[in-house]
Amino acid sequence: MHAHASLNHSELPILPRPTSVERAEGYFQLTRDTVIVAEQETQAIGVLLAYALAPALGFVPRVLTDEHPALPAISLGIDPQLSQLGQEGYTLTVTEEQVTLRAAYPAGVFYATQTLRQLLPVEIFSATPVSQSWHIPAVSIEDAPRFSWRGCMLDSARHFIPKQEVLKLIDMLALHKMNVLHLHLTDDQGWRIEIKKYPRLTEVGAYRKETVIGHARRPQGYDGISHGGFYSQQELREIVAYAAARYMVVVPEIDIPGHAQAAIAAYPELGVLQQPVEVSTTWGIHPYLFNPTEEVFQFLRDVLSEVMDIFPSPFIHIGGDEAIKDQWQASPQVQQIIKELGLKDEDELQSWFLSQIGTFLMQHNRRMLGWDEILEGGLPAGATVMSWRGIEGGIAAAQARHDVVMTPNPFVYLDYYQSNDPAEPLAIGGYLPLDKVYSFDPIPAELTAEQARHVLGAQCNLWSEYVPTVKHLEYMLFPRAIALAEVAWTPKERLEFSDFRQRLSVHEARLVSQDVNFRPVEKLDLEQTFPLRTRLW
Repeated sequence: MHAHASLNHSELPILPRPTSVERAEGYFQLTRDTVIVAEQETQAIGVLLAYALAPALGFVPRVLTDEHPALPAISLGIDPQLSQLGQEGYTLTVTEEQVTLRAAYPAGVFYATQTLRQLLPVEIFSATPVSQSWHIPAVSIEDAPRFSWRGCMLDSARHFIPKQEVLKLIDMLALHKMNVLHLHLTDDQGWRIEIKKYPRLTEVGAYRKETVIGHARRPQGYDGISHGGFYSQQELREIVAYAAARYMVVVPEIDIPGHAQAAIAAYPELGVLQQPVEVSTTWGIHPYLFNPTEEVFQFLRDVLSEVMDIFPSPFIHIGGDEAIKDQWQASPQVQQIIKELGLKDEDELQSWFLSQIGTFLMQHNRRMLGWDEILEGGLPAGATVMSWRGIEGGIAAAQARHDVVMTPNPFVYLDYYQSNDPAEPLAIGGYLPLDKVYSFDPIPAELTAEQARHVLGAQCNLWSEYVPTVKHLEYMLFPRAIALAEVAWTPKERLEFSDFRQRLSVHEARLVSQDVNFRPVEKLDLEQTFPLRTRLW
């Protein structure tokens, strides 16, 4: 068990830190008589809250749809007067008689319930009944997020993440008020989404015969063990619905035109060479690109049609990254296409390629989202950029009046080492300790106030080349994803790392109760005793 730390100046251990908290005297006591009172719009939220509290309480609180003045109540209501708090803001008031959660929209009420859970003793997160009194301190909270995009990307392509673990992570992200789950579903090492029109994508593309041992830059052979798996469309619909009930959007990524080797292994005619190739068994950037022909565009339109039928997300991520152009450069057919289109080079061909996809998505009222390489050769109309190679791509896109999600690798790539401790598991490289994640400001100083409005928010990314198990996945995510959640929610002037660290040390007991693996915050004190990592792999 991890030691509890005491908080100074009566700071409540709420993560992310709310905008405004005013303490009062006394507390509300949650007992078997306590009811949850909800309206039609908040009833489902009330039921979620009741079942979240039930394991530790040993009973399921009743959810009623009308007030009972004689009963102590947790009241969940919509108040249009609170519209200044936006789509996700809320107020939470606790007196000795009642707990009142109010917001202009249901999402705000849901986030108020996540704060309420963290106002209770940490034992409320226990999976089994705990015999104790349940006090909620008297308090008045007003809270709203700094950014509308508070995301986390999971990479199921390199190592498959089972559906149940995805659902568990949705609960963990929602607890910290994150509202976007970005699923990286296709890559050179695996295709993870069932496409009914093209069954070989999963029959062939979802499985690799083995995986490289050690770091790809210092390989130590192969493990000889087949790895694979995919989500059926029904499973993905379950994930989408589970997330939606927690006010989270699931954004799918189908990587185009690079990172396509698994798809080409399934259907070689999609590739430039039109020759058989295996699903990749190692990491790094691969040369296999989709061929820029009408037949391939029809394949991609078919795939994206099925994707859009599963995912209601306004954004569809099309990758666009790390598409090295060797095969396009060497292909007489592709060079002829460049000439016929009057394009300057392969970068302009990629821009044209993605514009075809972007137009298709717009015809279906969806927005194209891509990594910052989509800036090269001209940014397709209406595209939103994920700035990952630092912040420069985000600055350029925002200055061109395109929306941006800031996800720069030096600050939010959670596949990087989080410590110089020699005992840390093998990682891709880099060094990203908790305090550096927390120091990230998604708004670059170079942007004017008008340009800064195009920054939708921030996202952490966990690529899984070196993350083979779910426990390892959780260890890389937590607590760094919690730091990013606070950066994306809490007003900049309320961010203070030592305070965050104290709240996190209490919060760790909640993670333990939910069987979540994490790197204990107390280990930060040892960091200066470790030598710098001279070899990253």
